Amino acid sequence: MSKIHAAITAVNGYVPDYVLTNQELETMVDTNDEWIVTRTGIKERRILKGEGKATSDLAVPAVKGLLEKRGISADEIELIIFCTSTPDMLFPATANILADKIGAKKAWGYDLQAACSGFLFGLTTAAQFIESGKHKKVLVVGADKMSSVVNYEDRNTCILFGDGCGCVLLEPNDEHNGIIDAVLKTDGSGGPYLNIKGGGSLNPATHQTVDAGLHYAYQEGRTVFKFAVTNMADVAVEVMEKNHLTSEDVDWLVPHQANKRIIDATAERAGLSEDKVMVNIHKYGNTTSGTIPLCLWEWENQLKKGDNLILAAFGGGFTWGAVYLKWAYTKA
Repeated sequence: MSKIHAAITAVNGYVPDYVLTNQELETMVDTNDEWIVTRTGIKERRILKGEGKATSDLAVPAVKGLLEKRGISADEIELIIFCTSTPDMLFPATANILADKIGAKKAWGYDLQAACSGFLFGLTTAAQFIESGKHKKVLVVGADKMSSVVNYEDRNTCILFGDGCGCVLLEPNDEHNGIIDAVLKTDGSGGPYLNIKGGGSLNPATHQTVDAGLHYAYQEGRTVFKFAVTNMADVAVEVMEKNHLTSEDVDWLVPHQANKRIIDATAERAGLSEDKVMVNIHKYGNTTSGTIPLCLWEWENQLKKGDNLILAAFGGGFTWGAVYLKWAYTKA
C-alpha cells in the first residue's frame, strides 16, 4: 500500500480593499518611496479598515471562497489550525471564532503562533492528522491583521507590514503528491530582537505599557536581517539536499515575503532563477502568517500536478523552516 501524504487540494486568499501606498506613508513618517523600495521591495500594502474588524474577518471570505472552490460544505471540515500572531483576542482561539462564523459545526481547532513561520509550522502539524488517518479534511489558515500591532510613527516597522489571509485544505493523497518533508527550527535566544513585549502575562496591559509602546511590534532590523538572510536560505537548501533535489528539480520557491533582499538571497543560494520564485511583496508587504498561502493562491493557475515546491520562512522566535511539497492538482 502506498504511503498517504497530506496534499493541498484547494487554496484561497483575501486581502482588504484599502491600499496603503509608500506615498501615503511619506505623509505619516520621515521616509520616501525610493528608500522603502530599495531596502524592502515593498510599494504598497493592504489594511483592514472599519470598527470591530479583526483577523477572523480576513479569514471568513478566504475560507468561504475555498469551500466554494472545492465544492464542500463547512460541515465537512474536521480540524482548523489558525496560524496567527494577531488573534482576535487571547481566548477564545480565533480558530473557534472562525468555525462559528463559517458554520463549521463539526470541526475542532486551535491557534498556532510561530510569527512569520506560523503557516509552515501549521501546515506540517496539520499533515500529521492526515497521514495518521485521523482526519480527511483539515483547514490551515494563515492570517494577520498586522496593522493592529504596528506603530505608524515608527518608520522602521510601519513600512513593512500589511493585512491579509491565505488558507489551504489538506486531504489524503496516495499518488506521492502532497507534503513530502519539512525542516523546522527555533532559537529562543532571538526573542529580544523581534517581539511584542506587552499584552502577555509578563507585561499585562496597563497605562504604563501602553504609554511605553510595548503593544507594538518591535524589531532590531539589522540583527534580524542578518539572521534571516542566512538561515532562510540555508534551511531551503537543507530540505532540497535531504530529498536529493537539484535546482533543476524545483519548479517553484515559495518564500515568506519579509524583504525582497532576503527572498533574492534564498533563491540565489538554492540556485533558482527569478522566474521560479513567487514574489508579491511589492503589493502586500509582510502579512506574517499570510504570505506563503497568499503566494500559492496567486500562482494557483500556474501550478501543475507533480510540481516540486519549496516553501521557506523566517520569523520572530526566532523561528524558521522549509517544506518540500509536490503539488497535487492542475486547476481546470
